[in-house]
Amino acid sequence: MTTWTPGSWRQKPISQVPNYPDQNALRDAERQLSTFPPLVFAGEARELKARLAEVAHGRAFLLQGGDCAESFAEHGADHIRDFFRVFLQMAVVLTHGASKPVVKVGRVAGQFAKPRSSDTETINGVELPSYRGDIINAIEFDESARRPDPDRMLHAYRQSAATLNLLRAFASGGYADLTRIHEWTVGFMKGSNWFPRYEEVARKIDDAIDFMRALGLTAENTPALRQTSLFTSHEALLLGYEEALTRRDSISNDWYATSGHMIWIGDRTRDPDGAHVEYFAGIRNPIGIKCGPSMTSDDLLRLLDRLNPQDEAGRITLIGRFGADKVQQHLPRLIETVQHAGRTVVWCCDPMHGNTIKAASGFKTRPFERILGEVKAFFDVHREMGTYAGGVHVEMTGDDVTECVGGVSAVTEATLSDRYNTYCDPRLNASQALELAFLVAEEVQQRQPEVRQAVAGE
Repeated sequence: MTTWTPGSWRQKPISQVPNYPDQNALRDAERQLSTFPPLVFAGEARELKARLAEVAHGRAFLLQGGDCAESFAEHGADHIRDFFRVFLQMAVVLTHGASKPVVKVGRVAGQFAKPRSSDTETINGVELPSYRGDIINAIEFDESARRPDPDRMLHAYRQSAATLNLLRAFASGGYADLTRIHEWTVGFMKGSNWFPRYEEVARKIDDAIDFMRALGLTAENTPALRQTSLFTSHEALLLGYEEALTRRDSISNDWYATSGHMIWIGDRTRDPDGAHVEYFAGIRNPIGIKCGPSMTSDDLLRLLDRLNPQDEAGRITLIGRFGADKVQQHLPRLIETVQHAGRTVVWCCDPMHGNTIKAASGFKTRPFERILGEVKAFFDVHREMGTYAGGVHVEMTGDDVTECVGGVSAVTEATLSDRYNTYCDPRLNASQALELAFLVAEEVQQRQPEVRQAVAGE
């Protein structure tokens, strides 16, 4: 790593990059970004790494989720609050069900860039650059909107800073106070079949808080009751943006990406010899690696050797995204690869990306039963192999959208167009997200004896 610099990735082959027509404007935007304050701090990234180490050892659970792709248009306080509120509900359900801490990592304040299967899109005979996320171009299908604009990176930075400011206020300013647990319910969720279950959990927490209050422990003198920690994450696709926000920590002298606490490499950019892996190798943040069916055992070992040569616990989270019908085929061989190499990782399940289909109406959607099927298969494989299923990674929103079919919210293919608001891939709405949290909590509960045996045998 003696030859690594924040810009050494520029000497490596790269994929999923936009073609900026004005290179001078691109350099100016990156230069401006390099003078801006960090969005997150090295100490916060180290804290997250320590918590993920607890997940890797089976003593905590990872909940990662948020928008498929953040948009400039949806940047409102209510949108951010509703996401945070539902995320808190999911975490409470998981904490209560798993009886262990839940590490909360949002896909937020930086999730603007999206990989594409093709560089261009053709509609009615007109071919234009593909939409790659608001940090790069606009979703409207016209030539000027689809032209990559480097000034969008500055807009994305400012939106991320504002989002982080509000989230930190929510997390530490009293909104996350457990005594307000009944207030976290979004109005439309009260008709959900899962709402009574949530109210039951809330009532038990109220009883526990009353007991602690009798012992003299209150929200005023016990910070853990009134505030929480929420970390941010995104796919680090746009390396010019990431390089501009890479800083050397004054305490450790290590390099950190300050665009988010945790960043990940996508399934399309994890070439061990490529630019993205080169960049990730030099930063000390906790990082994720998306693992699809095409991930080979050799490539996985090369990635672990390159990105975590000292096998630091909490450094690597492997995020499986296979599809419900492919988990049993591909996940076991990756687990065996990690076991035989004696490596320490967090195993996380992304049940969204491998289960996308196109409805008859033309809308992309994700059937809830397939999402749940991948989660169940993920837990089944880990139970069979004696390893710890450490987390879930979902695309969700706090809004009442109709993008994924099924679940108790009863979204059907016929109703997809009612509130199909995503800029990219379909997301779980608040009711579906809470339903999934209960079902995941049940999976964790059912496997607690096996988990204890597996962890005890490490």
